[in-house]
Amino acid sequence: MEALSPRFPKTGDSLPIKVPDPNSDLSFRTTVSAGFFALTTVGAVLTTLNIPLGLGLIALTSIAGVLSLTSLRLVKEWERLVVLRLGKFQAVEKPGLVFLIPVVDQTAACIDTRVQVTPFMAQQTLTKDTVPVDVDAVLFWYVFDVKKAALEVSDFALAVSWAAQTALRDIIGRSLLAELLAERATLEKLLQQLIDERAATWGIQIQAVEVRDVQIPVNLQDAMSREAQAEREKKARIILSEAEMEIAANFLNAANQYDTNQTALTLRGWNIIREGLKEKGNVILIPTDTLNSLGNAGGAMALKQFMDQQAKEAKEE
Repeated sequence: MEALSPRFPKTGDSLPIKVPDPNSDLSFRTTVSAGFFALTTVGAVLTTLNIPLGLGLIALTSIAGVLSLTSLRLVKEWERLVVLRLGKFQAVEKPGLVFLIPVVDQTAACIDTRVQVTPFMAQQTLTKDTVPVDVDAVLFWYVFDVKKAALEVSDFALAVSWAAQTALRDIIGRSLLAELLAERATLEKLLQQLIDERAATWGIQIQAVEVRDVQIPVNLQDAMSREAQAEREKKARIILSEAEMEIAANFLNAANQYDTNQTALTLRGWNIIREGLKEKGNVILIPTDTLNSLGNAGGAMALKQFMDQQAKEAKEE
């Protein structure tokens, strides 16, 4: 059996090297240094004031407990904590329990990464055709870069709100009233693009923009209502005139048929009389020409057909 002996690395072997995290190493060294300094200071004070060691340890423990409680921060699931160390950016802490070095570390902001809702509006803003309108909209946005949102702008929520209002006024000034009323989807898309370009530098992403309402002056509403009513009446008159033309064409064809067929004309006359006699108590005035038409064969045939029809209807009743 070979004797077990420690194996030394040979020339050319690659050794696993663990690179320490500079942030965590600096935090550990700073914490140890601060603790050592605090202990030394407290010991010197106790010696100078002739305070018993037991009482001093109790005081020291109390101070350490208070500092520990103030150094702990609980970060929720939807939050991100921006930490500054000695005034400089240190890290963005994720959800969980975070330990901060007293005096050395401080929180710049605790940012909510959930989707935020910001209502905004533009009042009495002139359109491209000089019509004053009030537009009410809603903005949906969220923070995607916590560091930029905390360090690049003092109040990112207020900045987003003002940027949205400015963009809305800009879009209204470049659009006609008809476009604002009929093309809301295009307006929302332009608004989202314009606000997103301004907010991206602050680490904010615009998710959606929805226009809730577009209000116009009352007198203009009445004028637009009258215009729409006149347009509907115009269409109705055009449809009625087209119907009259079709009816006139049918009458012309019927007249041509009756002109070449006297029997058809007689039957049509008696059919008109029969329709009038359907209501009881009606008095029908028959022209003399109609009575004279009974003298020929066509009139007799028409009268016979009429009498047969009347008898058939009487039996059915």
